[in-house]
Amino acid sequence: MPTYTVKYSNFNLSQKQKNSLAKDISNTHSKFTGANTFFAQVIFQKNEKNSHFMGGKLVMTKEIFLNGQIRSGRTLKVKKKLILGLRKILIKNTKLKKDFVWVYLEDLLPDQMIEYGEVLPKSGNEKNWFNSLTPSLRKRLKKMENRK
Repeated sequence: MPTYTVKYSNFNLSQKQKNSLAKDISNTHSKFTGANTFFAQVIFQKNEKNSHFMGGKLVMTKEIFLNGQIRSGRTLKVKKKLILGLRKILIKNTKLKKDFVWVYLEDLLPDQMIEYGEVLPKSGNEKNWFNSLTPSLRKRLKKMENRK
């Protein structure tokens, strides 16, 4: 499951913005990687006032940072489209200029990840992995997928 952590400083995100960002991030991940949206989770963390520094100096500007941990195995072309798509979403939903937006992607080996109680498949093998799950878990995940 890609885990996208959104950290932001010196401004607030409304619940509506969080909902929109979470949906857009999940859909963008799915669009560029082919993975189901139920694999994506998004976590928001507001940095406490006076807790964000760059170059040893307190950051006073509005900044947003998205760290995406994704399964390895995707091409550089796919990851470039994904990272640019994620930047576009952050700008659209926050109205920040792009020089206040940070996006990092980290590759994790699928066989070193467990989600929904099962070791993850290699990229591209999601269908076989899904079909190997218990009927109740498949039903739960299908419900999440249909909430687009």
